Amino acid sequence: MEYSADQVAEWMLNEVKSSGRLDQTEAVSHILANFGEAFIYVNENGNPSISKDAKKAFKKLHGGKAAWDREGFFWYWT
Repeated sequence: MEYSADQVAEWMLNEVKSSGRLDQTEAVSHILANFGEAFIYVNENGNPSISKDAKKAFKKLHGGKAAWDREGFFWYWT
């Protein structure tokens, strides 16, 4: 089955809304296992990250209600 960035973003939004936060490492693992490697890339620091398309769709969905914690590498519901 082919997935879209919007489907990844919807999963991310549901996770953040239901638990209050979403850790990037857990999100990367889940996305890789459930949506495929098309939505993961290695960033400039050599760490796996969520694709820009998925993050853009996520930002559009949460409409400013989720925030990114730079030091903790997680999103949280505001």
